Amino acid sequence: MNSGQTTQAPDIMRLEQAIREGGIDTVVCALPDIWGRLVGKRLTAKYFLDALRGGKGFASSVYLFVTDMDMDPRPGYRLTGWEKGFQDFTLRPDPSTFRILPWHERTAFCLCDAVTAQGEDLPIAPRNILKRQIDRAAKLGIGFKCATELEFFTFRNSFEDAWDRRYRDLTPTSRYRADYHVLQSSLDEPFLQCLRDHMEAVGIEVENAKTEWGLGQQEIALKYCDPLEMADRHALYKTWVKEILGQQGYSATFMAKPFIDEVGSSCHVHISMWDKDSGAPAGHDPARPGGMSERFGAFVAGMIAGGAEYCWLSAPTINSYKRYRKDSFAPVQLVVGKDNRTCGFRLVGEGANFRVENRIPGADANPYLALAGVIASGLDGIEAGMATPEIYDDNAYLNPALPRVPVTMGESIRKFAAAETVRASLGDQVHQHLVNFAGQELDAFEQETVTDWELTRYFERI
Repeated sequence: MNSGQTTQAPDIMRLEQAIREGGIDTVVCALPDIWGRLVGKRLTAKYFLDALRGGKGFASSVYLFVTDMDMDPRPGYRLTGWEKGFQDFTLRPDPSTFRILPWHERTAFCLCDAVTAQGEDLPIAPRNILKRQIDRAAKLGIGFKCATELEFFTFRNSFEDAWDRRYRDLTPTSRYRADYHVLQSSLDEPFLQCLRDHMEAVGIEVENAKTEWGLGQQEIALKYCDPLEMADRHALYKTWVKEILGQQGYSATFMAKPFIDEVGSSCHVHISMWDKDSGAPAGHDPARPGGMSERFGAFVAGMIAGGAEYCWLSAPTINSYKRYRKDSFAPVQLVVGKDNRTCGFRLVGEGANFRVENRIPGADANPYLALAGVIASGLDGIEAGMATPEIYDDNAYLNPALPRVPVTMGESIRKFAAAETVRASLGDQVHQHLVNFAGQELDAFEQETVTDWELTRYFERI
């Protein structure tokens, strides 16, 4: 069988054959947590097949959805806590995501869905959050295709060495600015080709690779596909870039702004609209403003109108907001332009290729939450019957009157928490959970942390 993701779930007999022929003895089963990290277990091949039969899955703790980056459970969640004993949920493998990993011996991988003890989808699991927005669109007769363009920095230091250095004085894989330079990408080719080949081998289609503006910065563009599959590929790709580079003694980061004197790393989201029933493209109408069909115009208008309130879903960390700087190719203005990279939203392509690029998300975004926010905000616009937005033709950075994304994480959380449209789109349970999750991270930074900047600035001179 094809080791990459398939459009239809393979039956158990075909998986048994693939495991037997591939000599597989271990299957990594995982799902994305709220951060977008993959968490789960390594199953023996026999137990994996047992877990698949009857869709019974295997148990883990909902603790995974209430922890901070250091895996410490935080307070304030209705889902679980010390008073509820961090009860179990079920990880149910999705066999359509089964992949054989060529960079690990006799090992395969399978994504899982989160299911409650009653057999229902766990609402706050990121994969389920995105699924609900896809289902919401389907009820309106709408489908989407999208791609997430991820940038990341690469270093000649191992992850262990980088940790010991406290991520200071690292050696990037390039020594000078080399955006689009073929020479630098040729020098980086030993690990870039390895990444591309391995991604192709597991069914994650790669379109191209290039060096970016930052020292050691890379971009490997993945081919567009349906939203859930795109989020799956994105999450797997981020993890596997680190695994594969780590095996070669390198390290990589998907932080939005790892160094203040460097460009940030983005996650531009390209999304096009399609008719769910006929499969025909539904976004382009060359006779209308900006080439947007009436429905797609309302979708883009919703993205603009909800850009500030939904922002936290695309910018979930303290570091995310360091990326939003003037003249940095990380636009903050909530306007749409025709192939205008100073705008938060950029229209590109024609016909079936016509799409809008949301330039707000950073590389640190959880792809499931970012795509859920993009789709939800756009559907809000359609359901409200919003008018097609005007096209902005100038340098949006220079117009302070334009609406913009929040300046800080605190502002972003306040807007996210107060927006009734966001609450209605995500549902009360999911909204409350994510508001608390975001607030706990902000509190950890503001109340539980002394930074190097503070020590350098105040230790001696205050």
